[in-house]
Amino acid sequence: MDFLTTILQEKEQEVKKLTPVQVQSVKKRPSFYQILREQPQKIHVIGEIKRASPSKGVINETADILEQAKSYQQAGVSGISVLTDPFFFKGSINDLAAVAQVVDVPLLCKDFIIAENQLERAKKAGASIVLLIVAALSTTRLKELFLAAQKLDLEVLVEVHDAAELQKAQRLGAKIIGVNNRNLKTFNVTLETSLALAQPEDERIYISESGFQTAEDVAKIKQSYHGILVGETLMRTTDPAEKIKELRVARK
Repeated sequence: MDFLTTILQEKEQEVKKLTPVQVQSVKKRPSFYQILREQPQKIHVIGEIKRASPSKGVINETADILEQAKSYQQAGVSGISVLTDPFFFKGSINDLAAVAQVVDVPLLCKDFIIAENQLERAKKAGASIVLLIVAALSTTRLKELFLAAQKLDLEVLVEVHDAAELQKAQRLGAKIIGVNNRNLKTFNVTLETSLALAQPEDERIYISESGFQTAEDVAKIKQSYHGILVGETLMRTTDPAEKIKELRVARK
């Protein structure tokens, strides 16, 4: 099954029906990019609020997402990601807006963004970062949405899955690049993806996404990546703070 194609087909229908979001009292959040550039000693963690996924089904649908987000912040995450896709991940833009009111760290709107109105909704709901997935967009559309996000004063995490997509992200001028260890067509996960796409140190920030359960997992990629994005592991554990502490390994 090609999960990405299925998701994008549903997303096109969803975007046509999007209703306006009431503007929240948007907090001034620190720059995610600057946090990671200024503190390179340890791996940074983006903790994700993720109720379900297409491949795993329900992960933790009854979680108190506000308490979850607050526990992430107290444990020292450098950012929080909130899934806002309703159909496949059981999230909503209201989840993002609610989390935005209780935490002060950089906040990522995690969705399959294909249109400008999704960027505007994310901003109004309190996001300071948005996700753009290279595999989901044409080169032209990727650039249009990248520039539109910048005009809204949003940081952009550009997600890639292979060498060709990585080159696109670099040519785009992305300062924050995420390497997803999950194949979006099959949803299979392997840390080998991040190892294969490891880059020499430069001005960019690289995030390894998905597949992290232990400190040993993080140690495999720590020298070439500044941070990791962790969802399922944190949503399933009974002690997110302790798990975050474990995953924040020293980089060098």
